[in-house]
Amino acid sequence: MSKNWNQKFTLANKFVLGWFQLFYEWRVKHINEKNFIIFTSVLIGVVAGFAAVILKNTVHWIQKLLKNNFDASFQNYGLLFYPLIGILLTVIYVQFFRNGKLGRGVGNILFAISKWGGRVEADKTYSHIVSSALTVGFGGSSGLEAPIVVTGSAIGSNVASLFKLKAKVRILMLACGAAAGIAAVFNTPIAGVLFAMEVLLFEFSVPYFIPLLIAAASAAVVSNLLVSEQLFVLVTKGYTVHEIPFYFLLGLFCGIISVYVTKVTLYVEGKLDKWQSVYVKAIAGGLILGLMIFFLPPLYGEGYDVIQNLMRERYMSILNNSLLYDYRTNAWIIFMFSGVILLVKILATSLTIGSGGNGGVFAPSLFIGAFAGFFFADFFRLTELKDLTMINFIVVGMAGVLSGVNHAPLTAIFLIAEITGGYSLFVPLMLVSAMSYFMSRYFVPFTVYTKKLSERGVLPSYDKDKNILSSLDIEPLIEKDFITITPMMTIEELKAIVEKSKRSIYPVLDEKERLIGILSFDAVKEVIFKPEICAKKKVYELMDVNFAVADIEDGMKEVADKFEIFNTYNLPVVDNENKYIGFLSRSTIFTRYRNALIKQSKQIENL
Repeated sequence: MSKNWNQKFTLANKFVLGWFQLFYEWRVKHINEKNFIIFTSVLIGVVAGFAAVILKNTVHWIQKLLKNNFDASFQNYGLLFYPLIGILLTVIYVQFFRNGKLGRGVGNILFAISKWGGRVEADKTYSHIVSSALTVGFGGSSGLEAPIVVTGSAIGSNVASLFKLKAKVRILMLACGAAAGIAAVFNTPIAGVLFAMEVLLFEFSVPYFIPLLIAAASAAVVSNLLVSEQLFVLVTKGYTVHEIPFYFLLGLFCGIISVYVTKVTLYVEGKLDKWQSVYVKAIAGGLILGLMIFFLPPLYGEGYDVIQNLMRERYMSILNNSLLYDYRTNAWIIFMFSGVILLVKILATSLTIGSGGNGGVFAPSLFIGAFAGFFFADFFRLTELKDLTMINFIVVGMAGVLSGVNHAPLTAIFLIAEITGGYSLFVPLMLVSAMSYFMSRYFVPFTVYTKKLSERGVLPSYDKDKNILSSLDIEPLIEKDFITITPMMTIEELKAIVEKSKRSIYPVLDEKERLIGILSFDAVKEVIFKPEICAKKKVYELMDVNFAVADIEDGMKEVADKFEIFNTYNLPVVDNENKYIGFLSRSTIFTRYRNALIKQSKQIENL
C-alpha cells in the first residue's frame, strides 16, 4: 500500500513540477524580470500573511480553551501542567515527524543566507506553525515572532526556488517573507521592512526596498481583513521636556536589562543543550516552567494581555491568579512583584525554548521592556521623587529592550510607534532605543540569534567582501589532480612522477591515506639529478612536516585567514580523520571571489 502511495506522490510531484517548468518558460518569454519580482513579492506577502494569521488564531484558540474557567482570585492548578504538556507535544512532533530536527530561531535563517544562498527547507513553511502553536498555546513563555519569521522566510525562499529565481533574488524574497510575517502579526508594515533590513539583509541596496514594502503591505492587508482587533490600545501621551533626563536614565536601564537578557538566554540554553535525552529535558524543563508560572502567572504565554493591562493602568491585574492576589491594593507589593517578573521572564523563556519548545525572544523582549518601563516609573512615583507619565515609560521601555536584545533600533522605534500610536514619542523612542542599543552592543557584540553563528565563523556582516567570501563553498574549489606519494618512495622512483606531473607539490600519505607531509619540487631539485644520491634518498627525509591544513568543514573566512597567516599559495584539505582530500589554491579562490562579486553587482543592477 505504501509503495502505491509513494508512486502516486512521485507522479503528482512530477506533474506539478512539469507545469511549473512550462510556466517558467512562458514567464521568461513574456514577463520582465523586475515585474515578476513585484508579482512574487505580492504572492509571498499574501501567503506569509495567511500563515501568520493562522498561527496567531490557533494559539489564541488553544489558550482560550485552556483558560476558559480560570478565576482571577484563585490559583489555577492547570498552570502547573499546561506548559509541560505543550513542550512534550512539541518534542514528540519534532522527534516523530521532523526526525528530531527543527532548526529553531532566526539564527537558522541567517545561516541559510550565509551558507546556502538563502535556501530554506520546505518543511519550515509549516513545521514552525505546528510546533510553536503547541508550545505557546499551552502556556510556554516565549514569542511567536521568531517562528513567524522562519515560516515567512521559508515561504519566500521556496517560492523563489520554485520560480527559478537567482540566488540574490531568492535571499531578497526570503527577506520579503520575514517582513511580511512581522507586518501581519503586528499590523506594522514599516517595522516589518526595517526588521528584514536590520536583522537579515546585511547587504542593502535601494532596489530591495520596493519588494520588501510590497510584501509587508500585502501581509498587513491580509491581517486587517482577517483580524480586526488592535494588538495594543492607542493611549500614549506627548512627552514633556522635563522628562528627557529620565528617558536618558531609562535608556541606560534598558541597556543593562538587555545585556542581562542576552547573557541569561545564552547561558541557560547552553546548559540545556548538553542534556542528552530530549524527553528528560522536556519533562524537567516543563515542570520547572510550570512551577514558575504557577507562582508568577504573568509569565504564561506571550504576555501581550499583561502588557495591555499595564497600558490601561490596570496595574493590580498582574497579581491575578497569584498567591498575592489579596494584596493587590498594596502599591509596594505590585512594585516588587513587577521587579521579580522583570528578572524571571527571560529564565522562563530560556527554559521554554531550551527544554524543547519552540518560540523566540521577540515577544519576551517587549514584555520585559514594558515591565522595565513600569518598574522604572513606578519607583520614582512611589518614592515621590518624580511623577512620570507611566504609560509613556511603559511604551518606550518596550522599544529600549527590543532594541538592545535584537540590536535593531530602527525596528524597535517604528514597531512601537506603529502598534501603540506613539508617534508623539519619537524623540524618547529614539533616545532610549539608541542608548540601549549602544550599551548592549558594547557588552555583548552578538545577539541571541548570532552568537552561535559567530562561533562557527559563518556570521554575515555588513562587509560585502566578507559576505561574498563566506558564501563560497570549499568543496567545489578543491583541486584533486595532485599526484600522491608515499614516505618510503625513493627520489629515483619520484623522477617518473615528476616528469608526467603538472604540479610542483606532492602530498605524502601513509598506508591509511592520511596526510603526513608535503614534498615540493624545490626540496628535491638539488638531488634529483644526482644518480648516486637519488637511489638512496627517500621522500620522508626531504618532505615538510610543518605545514598548515584546511579542514573540509572550515568556512572560507577561516581558509582565507590561513592563507594570510601562513603566507602560502596552496593549502592541503583534510577530513576530520586527517585523510587527504585535495588542495585549495589562493588564485582559484580569488578568481571565484571576483566572479561572484561581478555576478552580485549585475544582479543588484537588474532588480
